[in-house]
Amino acid sequence: MTRLFYPYDITRESEMEQPLDFNRRSRLKHVDRAFKSEIINIIQLTDMEKLFQVRILDDADRARFSFLPGQFVMVEVPGYGEIPISISSSPSHRGYIELCIRRAGVVTSILHKAKRGAHVGLRGPFGTHFPIGKMQGNHILLIAGGLGLAPLRAPIFDVIENRSNFKEVHILYGTRQPSMLLFNYQYEEWNRIADINLQVIVEEGDASWTGPVGMITQLLDEVAIEPLETYAIICGPPVMFKFVCAHLQNEGIPMDRMFVSLERRMHCGMGKCCRCNIGSTYTCLSGPVFDYWTVMNLKEAI
Repeated sequence: MTRLFYPYDITRESEMEQPLDFNRRSRLKHVDRAFKSEIINIIQLTDMEKLFQVRILDDADRARFSFLPGQFVMVEVPGYGEIPISISSSPSHRGYIELCIRRAGVVTSILHKAKRGAHVGLRGPFGTHFPIGKMQGNHILLIAGGLGLAPLRAPIFDVIENRSNFKEVHILYGTRQPSMLLFNYQYEEWNRIADINLQVIVEEGDASWTGPVGMITQLLDEVAIEPLETYAIICGPPVMFKFVCAHLQNEGIPMDRMFVSLERRMHCGMGKCCRCNIGSTYTCLSGPVFDYWTVMNLKEAI
């Protein structure tokens, strides 16, 4: 049965006037209520990925909605289902959020057929976040592989907008082929920002590619790391975590200074479907962001 949108007056309860914080289980309330939202713009990134700009329709809900880098929302397409998607936009931007969606299943295929003006439902935000505040005063490594640049984009914006709070910032991005690069229209912009060092690598070059070819760990060889003054955020396929985090660990960076996102395991966002559980841990409730020490102590997490 398709869940319908239910009207809700936010002035009915004082709790609903507070900023959204669905990550606290003791305060979970009305999480089945979807914000009626509209797709206001669609950007074709690659053959498989599109960037959707989505705006909550209700003015009061839109003003109250906020999130932290690393959190996600549940996107509902009435009649087809819903999916968890990491938020790819800046936390400081309040007019709409951006969601990078790969065409990979029923719901995502329907979304890829949507046009501007289509209505969807949003629930959330859910999940833990990257502790950007804790990282202030340190060097920052922002490392992404493939689709991992989508969840990494929010902390990139956060760090750039608060650039004076950090030492050196390195953005390292790798993917299989040049045609699979995401957000390549922003690379020049990021490179122009003082002390932002962006490096991009592909595993298989083509006739148009003039950059480096190889694995993303090759880029790390070119970064001078001060291990006790460096934090790392890594987003990408789980196999990448092992190689990148092992490299960083060999450089002396403590495991509790590396943060990864396990959002690919999630399904319902509320710990009810049990699809994301790793032992007794539910990644949608305890994650998706974990420090690497925690991940290594979760059997079969990666």
